[in-house]
Amino acid sequence: MDRKLKELVVENSDTIVHMWLEEVSKSRQTDYTSTISDELFESTNREFVNVIFASVEKQGITTELDDFSERLVNLGWPLSYLTDGLQAFRRVTIDFILSELDQVDSNYFSQVLQAVDKWVDPIINQLVNEYSGSWEHIVSLQRVALQELSAPLIPVMENITVMPLIGTIDTERAKLIMENLLDGVIKHNAEVVLIDITGVPVVDTMVAHHIIQAAEAVRLIGSTCILVGIRPEIAQTIVNLGIDLGKFPTKSSLRKGFQSALELTNRKIVSTKSNHDDDIEKLVDSLDRE
Repeated sequence: MDRKLKELVVENSDTIVHMWLEEVSKSRQTDYTSTISDELFESTNREFVNVIFASVEKQGITTELDDFSERLVNLGWPLSYLTDGLQAFRRVTIDFILSELDQVDSNYFSQVLQAVDKWVDPIINQLVNEYSGSWEHIVSLQRVALQELSAPLIPVMENITVMPLIGTIDTERAKLIMENLLDGVIKHNAEVVLIDITGVPVVDTMVAHHIIQAAEAVRLIGSTCILVGIRPEIAQTIVNLGIDLGKFPTKSSLRKGFQSALELTNRKIVSTKSNHDDDIEKLVDSLDRE
């Protein structure tokens, strides 16, 4: 039964391809393919339906299917293009088979459905697995990249380091911040650490708790933590939430925080006069450091 149906489909592949192309073109004006050029859309459809027929003829997944799906993944085509196309192939194939028969009883109709499902379902499963594996790989690479960039500790001067934070802080990232902060303080022999939250969009109770924990950990290893970048709306939120940040210094900007860090390390910025009587800021050490 399956062999006869397959021979019928393969022998009339041109007719089925024509039906399939009409089917997948119906919704083009309203879905994601509307932004794709006609030439690319048509060539991709032709290649896709040829790959489907190759898989049906060979009764399994082909290298052509693997190569085609991998290329679409790299080009950013959505999985729905493939699944919608295969569902369309299922419908037109069943319609064609039934149209070739004079009479069809319920038993024969069931056999036709099972045969076509047997051809199409393995292809759908393979494509879903291909896309899922690609997505997992991409997400994994993005996670590693984010971890490398999400909590850098930057030494800006002897004994002074800065940790700029950008984006949302969740529990996993807070753990990374803590690890990088403590490792960096010891590595750079930092006396003062500036945690800059200018790029953190929201500071709620959880975020504040993580920051307080980080600052307390820095204090326990003998350094001072200064929280900078507190915008007016952030300050108001902190007050409304009743969060106590009194255990360590806070400044509204990185510049003000850096000035405090210099004072804590017995340095200061003084103005001097150049030959042109222009003011020049100069960093000097206090006598205590000599």
